[in-house]
Amino acid sequence: MSDLRELYQDVILEHSKAPRNFRELQNANHKAEGYNPLCGDHFTIYLDLEGDKIHDVTFQGSGCAISKASASMMTQSVKGKSKEEAEKIFEQFHQLVTGQANGDPESLGKLAVFAGVSEFPVRVKCATLAWHTLQAALEGKQEKISTE
Repeated sequence: MSDLRELYQDVILEHSKAPRNFRELQNANHKAEGYNPLCGDHFTIYLDLEGDKIHDVTFQGSGCAISKASASMMTQSVKGKSKEEAEKIFEQFHQLVTGQANGDPESLGKLAVFAGVSEFPVRVKCATLAWHTLQAALEGKQEKISTE
């Protein structure tokens, strides 16, 4: 089990140091800002929606290793998905990081690396900030999203 934890930590650190899709999306037609006042994490999620499909998704901002890795892996997970599919992935991810997952964490693919977050309740907000912000962008909300 310690080998698995180490692998998970390595994946999170790697995504934190070299986040994927970390840039402003020039042709974004939806965006939202999210903020975690507890630790200062702050991200903007940019979406290019074509109908109901997430054609492209990127993010910018700053945060701890968990929040940045989560945002990076989220963009990879939802790109090309429908709004409904993205919301379903978020629901499964949220259950995973809050310790409420009923199924196999591996069904989330690479996102399963966040399973250990449930052991640290204060880190749940770090892991879910980008996801809540994505949800706001999908819904077209204009106000800044806060984890408080």
